[in-house]
Amino acid sequence: MVTYILYLVTTFLVLGCGFVFGFLRKVNEWMYLRKLGEKRHFLPPGDMGLPWAGKMLSFLWAFRSSDPDSMISSFISRYGRTGIYKTLLFGKPTVIVCAPETCIRALADEKDFKLGYPETTQELIGRFHDVSNAKHKRLRRLTAAPITGSESLSRYIDIVQEVITASLDEWASLDRPIEFFTEIKKAAFKVVMHVFLGSEETDDAFAEKLSLLYTDVNQGLNALGLNFPGSSFYRARKAKKELEKIIHKLVDRRISMREKNDAVDRTMDLLDLLIAEEDEDGSKLDKEEIADILHLYLLASHESTAYAMMWVMICLHENPKTLEKAREEQVQMLKRRDPTKKGLSIQEIKQMSYLSKILVLKVIDEMLRRVNIAAALYREANTDVTMNGYIIPKGWKVLASLRAVHMDPENHIEPKEFNPSRWENQRSKAGAFIPFGAGSRFCPGNEFAKLEIFILLHHFLLNYE
Repeated sequence: MVTYILYLVTTFLVLGCGFVFGFLRKVNEWMYLRKLGEKRHFLPPGDMGLPWAGKMLSFLWAFRSSDPDSMISSFISRYGRTGIYKTLLFGKPTVIVCAPETCIRALADEKDFKLGYPETTQELIGRFHDVSNAKHKRLRRLTAAPITGSESLSRYIDIVQEVITASLDEWASLDRPIEFFTEIKKAAFKVVMHVFLGSEETDDAFAEKLSLLYTDVNQGLNALGLNFPGSSFYRARKAKKELEKIIHKLVDRRISMREKNDAVDRTMDLLDLLIAEEDEDGSKLDKEEIADILHLYLLASHESTAYAMMWVMICLHENPKTLEKAREEQVQMLKRRDPTKKGLSIQEIKQMSYLSKILVLKVIDEMLRRVNIAAALYREANTDVTMNGYIIPKGWKVLASLRAVHMDPENHIEPKEFNPSRWENQRSKAGAFIPFGAGSRFCPGNEFAKLEIFILLHHFLLNYE
């Protein structure tokens, strides 16, 4: 009898909770859709989740679990392969696009879409991310110049090799294990500091201080905006304020140097280029703008390349046959090199850059597809947009899920497998491989990041285990 009563109570509790949650979801959906009038009938399928929280718990849990694709998979299984779904994320009605054609449209269509990062993320990134498209294109051309194209990259290949080889030697000499991500992040950030701030700002202690602050900022980018002591967002805001002070001092000092002509013989770095930049009418960027741009670039490049370096090493060591093939490829390349030359040259890399032939480059692309360093990008609808037969209302956020595209078996056979050979004579549909985004805001540092990864692999495969 007692067992029966417990069974009834449990059943009623489960049914009651199910009813309450179902009712709350309906109320939440009604709250956001009632203002749309007839347009609500043309919204994509989906689930707005619970009031206030929406689907944030599912979104965050997916990336903290062993199955980061679980949330998108649940939408596909419930609503079919529409490539577009409605939900509520970061407190805003959001449309998730997760097919090649929908992602490309959202990322490349500057008329219908603008950047739409969550407010907490915008605060940590700074103002530069949301400038007009015209100003962004001009500043992008300027800021991408030092790290794009063979001629520009050749200026930094020696410093990258110097930092990477010194780091590898140091780690190999230790009689203890190291945490690889922590150490490679230090090396990658030292390179970034050299490119953006010049050799005089690459002091190890200073670089480590900035790196620790940027680590805190990065951890707050996709956190819930809970601003109380101990929370990720609170620490991120605190770190951002300290970084602002440091970067403003750097800008002031560099401007003073240039006014005194103390920098005449220096190689122009990103900070110099920003200070010297002029509009068509001769107006220059103010100190705030220069500091914001510098902060954004340091933030964007702080951990991303280090994550890529870590994951490419993990992927190779989990696939020993590929590791040995890649090592043999580098040995053969070394045999072809002029014995009087030491290290890689940009000409040598250019000669090797036929993706259908070079295994190491295929390994890098496959790592980018499989790991997805940037899992998603954010936009916002400037107007009511029709996509795949559905309406994205004006003002709604759009999350372009790059990971969903790369992990879809309709785009890549057996997507969970690490298989560099898939890139041999690969003819994927447009938008099926977008690790650096698309459109005019395509990541400007992609060539430089690949160069760093290639140099790491080259020297590691030849000289270390």
